[in-house]
Amino acid sequence: VQLQASGGGLVQPGGSLRLSCATSGGFFRFNTITWYRQAPGKQREAFADITRDGSTNYADSVKGRFFIFRDSAGNTVYLQMNSLKPEDTAAYYCNVGTYWGQGTLVTVSS
Repeated sequence: VQLQASGGGLVQPGGSLRLSCATSGGFFRFNTITWYRQAPGKQREAFADITRDGSTNYADSVKGRFFIFRDSAGNTVYLQMNSLKPEDTAAYYCNVGTYWGQGTLVTVSS
């Protein structure tokens, strides 16, 4: 199983980005997908997930600003990030069990 994360970049505070995590074979239809992030000098932390039945969960730090959703084929999970803050700057990773995407860097700065 391979997970391919993409969509990171530089954005101004208050801006938006959409990250993607891609796989194949409809893998995401049958598993919980979790987004993690790791800021410089900090531990990697989980902050959003979507379960196989489509339920979503968010950390308080991103609730109401970030939204996770999945395509119908189960091959791509998206993370829509709105109202970005400098403290959202981190490397973002998607995860399913022991499988990790390679990380995509998000920098929020003016």
